[in-house]
Amino acid sequence: MHADAHGAVTYDIVYLLPAVDVVAELANPVRMKIILALRETEMSANHLADIVDGSPRIVARQLARPSAAGIVAERNHGLRVFYCLANEHVADLAINGVLQAQHAVPTEPDTRPSP
Repeated sequence: MHADAHGAVTYDIVYLLPAVDVVAELANPVRMKIILALRETEMSANHLADIVDGSPRIVARQLARPSAAGIVAERNHGLRVFYCLANEHVADLAINGVLQAQHAVPTEPDTRPSP
């Protein structure tokens, strides 16, 4: 994102359209879980598969789009692939999304009758 001299984010469409694409990449529970897991350190597809209760193939498929968008970077080490976040901004976005959801989800169970 581009900030002006005062640190305020601009509303320039040049930045808004790619920002919408970044948010769209997080609009999947598996990808969101992977992004949150990668916020501290790089991980292998096998490790991420354990976190998302899936297979390394599912992880690789879920990371294809974020990798192409430059959100996630990958590093090959022999036959293993390690993933990390390209920068901390997407982690902040994911964390803020979860925090917002915590505000939106009622703390008391909904006891209203179903329609």
